[in-house]
Amino acid sequence: MSKTILIVDDSPSMRGMVSATLAGAGFSVIEGANGQEGLDRLQGKKVELIITDLNMPIMDGIQFITKVRAQREHKFTPILMLTTESQDTKKQAAKAAGATGWLTKPFNAQQVLQTIAKVLP
Repeated sequence: MSKTILIVDDSPSMRGMVSATLAGAGFSVIEGANGQEGLDRLQGKKVELIITDLNMPIMDGIQFITKVRAQREHKFTPILMLTTESQDTKKQAAKAAGATGWLTKPFNAQQVLQTIAKVLP
């Protein structure tokens, strides 16, 4: 059975590119267009990894990570932030919220897959 990854990003094209990369590597993918939709998609699902954007409407990536970490079943699920932002203050805020790692856009498919290999058991 393949491992499932949740992608949360408000850009349909970015979700599509990441989803295609992950599906091509054998992962099952669930998508959400913002933090709230991401939380809704998590309900009752087992995911091995979450990839989220930072800047999104309704609920941003930091708020999303904070709410995910508050859920017992996702307390230790690896979460990667994939964003155009690169400021240290944003990275520190994401880390404080519970992000496992940080990747910048535009993303390199090989780099994303290598990072996933490092954080997935």
